[in-house]
Amino acid sequence: MFDWITSPEMWIALTTLIALEIVLGIDNIIFIAILVGRLPQEQRQKARILGLSLAMITRLLLLLSLFWIMKLTAPLFTIFTQEISGRDIILILGGLFLIGKSTLEIHHDIDEAESQSTDTALQEGAKKGFFAVLIQIAILDIVFSLDSVITAVGMVSNIAIMMIAVIVAVGVMMIASKSISEFVDNNPTIKILALAFLILVGVTLVAEGLEFHISKAYIYFAMAFSLGVESINIYIKKKRLNKNNQ
Repeated sequence: MFDWITSPEMWIALTTLIALEIVLGIDNIIFIAILVGRLPQEQRQKARILGLSLAMITRLLLLLSLFWIMKLTAPLFTIFTQEISGRDIILILGGLFLIGKSTLEIHHDIDEAESQSTDTALQEGAKKGFFAVLIQIAILDIVFSLDSVITAVGMVSNIAIMMIAVIVAVGVMMIASKSISEFVDNNPTIKILALAFLILVGVTLVAEGLEFHISKAYIYFAMAFSLGVESINIYIKKKRLNKNNQ
């Protein structure tokens, strides 16, 4: 099982897989960051860690169920000429959930900006409950984990390498999640961009479930470009504000 330790090719594969797992986990981090923003400040870090821990556990369990994962790709039924597998159903339902949830969050933020204070919003978040947020995170973790595990299976055949890559990648995400969440919370326009990004990811998941393959590289590039432009806007606004206060 650990014969790969002396193989340079396997170490290259492990490093590449870790990088891919982190990239594939970006949408998961953003989704968690937005959900925990509804909770009181003292509960947010706990929710982030538990949410990402659920993601890691889900991925490890799926890796240990490789036979079941491979069966998910077998067609269950056909609609017109389109074959639908278990994986397709999970991707479609997960994508629709992500689109619906992100759209509701955008509407909530618009309504909140018009009629509510931040304190009221936090009270509502507390009413929704810590476990309600974890349940929503767990639902999307299954979809995001499926995508991640299928990528791992396609790249490497060694189960130990796959599991190490997942654990390291989630560890990195845990370290980065707090700063990403705080950045999203402190910049409302970035939050809307993040929600728009999640809608695009949802559309991609539905398309994948219907066998329309859209490269996530296009979506990540568009989001990185938009984020870069908005970061410049935030910097200019802060610079002007500091100048006016002097």
